[in-house]
Amino acid sequence: PMLSILHILLAICVMCLLLLSTRKKKTWGNLPPGPTPIPFLGNMLQVEVKELIKSLRKLSETYGPIYTFHLGSRPCVVLSGYKVLKEALIDKAEEFSGRGDFPAVQMWSHGNGIVYGTGERWRQLRRFAITTFKNFGMGKRSMEERIKEEAQYLVSEFRKTEGKPFDPTFFLSCAGSNIICTLVFGERFEYTDEKFLTLLNLINSNWKLMSSTWGQLLFTFPKIMRHVPGPHRQIYKNYLKLAAFVGEQLKMHKELLDPNNPRDFIDCFLIKIQQEKHNPNTHFNDETMSKTTVNLFFAGTETVSSTLRYGLQKLHEEIDRVIGPHRSPCMEDRSRMPYTDAVIHEIQRFADIVPMGVPHTVTRDIQFRGYTLPKDLNIIPLLCTAQADPTQFKNPTCFDPSHFLDENGRFRRNDAFMAFSAGKRVCLGESLALMELFIFLTAILQNFTLRTLVAPAEIDITPESSGLGSIPRPYQFCLLPR
Repeated sequence: PMLSILHILLAICVMCLLLLSTRKKKTWGNLPPGPTPIPFLGNMLQVEVKELIKSLRKLSETYGPIYTFHLGSRPCVVLSGYKVLKEALIDKAEEFSGRGDFPAVQMWSHGNGIVYGTGERWRQLRRFAITTFKNFGMGKRSMEERIKEEAQYLVSEFRKTEGKPFDPTFFLSCAGSNIICTLVFGERFEYTDEKFLTLLNLINSNWKLMSSTWGQLLFTFPKIMRHVPGPHRQIYKNYLKLAAFVGEQLKMHKELLDPNNPRDFIDCFLIKIQQEKHNPNTHFNDETMSKTTVNLFFAGTETVSSTLRYGLQKLHEEIDRVIGPHRSPCMEDRSRMPYTDAVIHEIQRFADIVPMGVPHTVTRDIQFRGYTLPKDLNIIPLLCTAQADPTQFKNPTCFDPSHFLDENGRFRRNDAFMAFSAGKRVCLGESLALMELFIFLTAILQNFTLRTLVAPAEIDITPESSGLGSIPRPYQFCLLPR
């Protein structure tokens, strides 16, 4: 009898789940077709959790450029290919500008901050950050000077390797992170500074954890995985540690603040908090400042480093011709170095550091391609499919700088290049990142010749794992002074 009671209970549970899933479906309106979900698990049995991006791309071969995919019990609409991504993110930018579920971060950020915020708070934070960075020379000469100076620190660290094999990851992370540090905290750190190294480790660790199988499971089943022990629980702890460091910086900034002479992003934020203190509806407070600062610090550290690790190519000839051996590279050189510019864009396209961006949501009920997408529906834009779209790139699976060159060898933009996303949520650090990539890469290749430890054809350039980010495999090479 005990067994039959269990069977009855099990049957009731299954019936309840089925009822719930059918009831939920009705409220989601007329969604695009997709694989049939199982109650609670959704479509997770139809994909490889470890290769979620690859599986989602494969499903678009069956269901087309727009289809519904259930992440556990949450329906999401997946967009694949340049055409549909452009229609959504650019032509209907406002409607698709909501921020979707990203549990790994939202457990800590609770929808606050510039990357994971939504609505009016996000709009105000973004506007404020763009204006502040402009005033501090993002895209201007003073920022370029900082990057040139950091490039020289990087080159001198590389000289210390004396041509012996080493892994460049750590140094590239330091260099990229220091640019964000000067903007946000008003100072750079030595590559040996203990606190700085701890921060870089926290960021590097979270980037890897979010892209691991555990990270993907958390993304899919957030409510359950929050209570399941495992390495994914470390993501939240690491964010708390990053926030503690930022807290110390905020405290120091408050003590030394001169409202007439702001030194960096934090000072500007503190002044803004002061100006808005009598506004009961203000979005500018200590909590928002902390979340936004961690967002900027995280976003600006790992991405440039990962891109550079993919991209040390043979560009010596153009560098020697335009810059020569004796002066530092500067942004004015870029217009006379179309091949280098094309290589940097192709590295970003090919390396595909953030293959699906961060999920979006629809900000109101809309009609899109004949379907009804209700407000708050999660949207997964597979940015990687725009950058590998055969209608936009002639050899999408090959590394080919000519994707960004015209027949006369001049640099040519390509609208399907979405390494920084597109539309209202496009990365606000795009111009800064391109400046860093150009100056760091040319400075390294101006000073060194690269030698691999194995034949180039034997180097495995497939990512170590691919989730939020495509994580490059660790590698070593030798830098021989030129």
